[in-house]
Amino acid sequence: MSGESLFPEPSAFLDAEGFIRAHTRLQVPPLVPEMRLFLADELTPLWQATEDTLGKKGLEPPFWAFAWPGSQGMARWILDNPQEVAGKRVLDIGAGGGLAAIAAARAGARAIANDVDPMAIVAARLNAAENGVTIEGVCADLLDTTLLDTDLDAEFVIVGDLCYERALSERLLAWLHRLARTRRVLMAEPGRAFAPRAGVRPVGTYVVPTLFDLENRTERTVVLLEIEAG
Repeated sequence: MSGESLFPEPSAFLDAEGFIRAHTRLQVPPLVPEMRLFLADELTPLWQATEDTLGKKGLEPPFWAFAWPGSQGMARWILDNPQEVAGKRVLDIGAGGGLAAIAAARAGARAIANDVDPMAIVAARLNAAENGVTIEGVCADLLDTTLLDTDLDAEFVIVGDLCYERALSERLLAWLHRLARTRRVLMAEPGRAFAPRAGVRPVGTYVVPTLFDLENRTERTVVLLEIEAG
């Protein structure tokens, strides 16, 4: 599989890379100082710029432009334990700007960044290049496809921070428990309301500095959870 996304970016974002460079700046995630990512300083101005560029209102927030605490915790664990992913095909679900996938690639994995937002895939590739690695990109809701059992036969699945809505969390966790029957699955849990309480095993904990604009607090405790087969 090549480094191209399996699904094309929308034509309105023909210069997606230029948009990212214009509305973000290279920054160092607090818990992962080895890396530099194209990140925004504030959510609302970038969100408005995205809607203005596409000529659409009511879009999802540009989650790709921030180093969320779950992704930082996952990336830190991977970089501190490279033997866990080296030589494996690692799939990052809800990758956003690709921080955890990039960490996996730096640790010697064949990394795939997955997100439902095409801009996230562009940002992840751009961030990967900035950090001297190449990752694959897949723009799709994998919970509704059979791709993982065919084109994306990953040996290790990682999830940064997706349990913030009940419906999504229920779908995601049911899917992850099924995946855990045949491969390793690791989730970063930064204290979201709909995170799993059973069928998981903690493997690490990190305190991650956060933007008050995003989290209404200056730090979050991230627990890495091994998802058990179910």
